[in-house]
Amino acid sequence: MAIVSNPNVMMRKPAIAGTRITVESILERLAAGESQEQIIKANPRLGPEDIRAALAFAAQALREDVIYPVTANVA
Repeated sequence: MAIVSNPNVMMRKPAIAGTRITVESILERLAAGESQEQIIKANPRLGPEDIRAALAFAAQALREDVIYPVTANVA
């Protein structure tokens, strides 16, 4: 599936097409230590390709010419 941004779904946050599962939520779960398999088990509409699409989207977003504020003790 693809990543889409729809004004009527999840306040336009980038999400997996056909779902209400945001890229943000996938990244947060991965950062919290959940495995790809755990995320898919909790969200059966997702597949491995969706997790990869979310990661690719995040990588592309970080490649953009944007300066991000960094705060101390983020982790």
